[in-house]
Amino acid sequence: MTTPTTVAAVEVTGLGVTLGGAHILTGVDLTVRTGEWVTVIGPNGAGKSTLLRAVGGLLPASTGAVSLFGTPIARLRRRDRARTVATVPQSPVVPAGMAVLDYVLLGRTPYVPPLGRESAADLAVAYDVLDRLDLTGFAARALATLSGGERQRVFLARALAQGAPLLLLDEPTSALDIGHQQEVLELVDQLRADHGLTVLATMHDLSVAGEYADRMVLVAAGAVVADGPPRTVLTDELLGTHYRARVRVIEGEHGPLVVPVRTRRAVD
Repeated sequence: MTTPTTVAAVEVTGLGVTLGGAHILTGVDLTVRTGEWVTVIGPNGAGKSTLLRAVGGLLPASTGAVSLFGTPIARLRRRDRARTVATVPQSPVVPAGMAVLDYVLLGRTPYVPPLGRESAADLAVAYDVLDRLDLTGFAARALATLSGGERQRVFLARALAQGAPLLLLDEPTSALDIGHQQEVLELVDQLRADHGLTVLATMHDLSVAGEYADRMVLVAAGAVVADGPPRTVLTDELLGTHYRARVRVIEGEHGPLVVPVRTRRAVD
């Protein structure tokens, strides 16, 4: 699917989301340009995952609107939406007994005709993604037999196999060791450079988030409280106020690094 470069990949205006009578998001405005990497940060319960789910069309908005590449999300048919946006949630539902290759091939569903089967091209895409994520040797393995980090890479593989121009990543590195964190994020960044992929992510590791994001959005209590380049959002003052944490932000090679600071040392 080709996407125009003159319109934003994501346009969120006055978004409100209410779940179980509780206002999770209120009046959120967010624009993500085509080809941009934007990472949403914020304390637990701030509404980060809810925002991603609303952008992906998985949650209805109580107020406001969401558009993807200039089209209101409510006007996108399910198959068209699946060709436009791919999501890696924090806790994907995995069918019992499913093998890794079969799970990754689910990402090709939007391109398979009704009552049809995956083509040779679909299989080629799946194997290419497995290879890029160092998962080729796991193709025949049941997902349930993999470690948490291995499963996390399989979840990303399915999303990448989907071939959508917009990728939503909800804590994509939470189960990965530092080496695989770098591999996954570098791969996503390379795909962004090669294919104009747009990335909207949530991340808890602020230092890693600041190294990869073009822009960061700080959400607290369901509202955007800061939006800008990492160096303007990752500050001692903002993080101290909204995370209630003592930190020191230092300059890194690719972005600011956030270091926790102990309030006091224990006395022997």
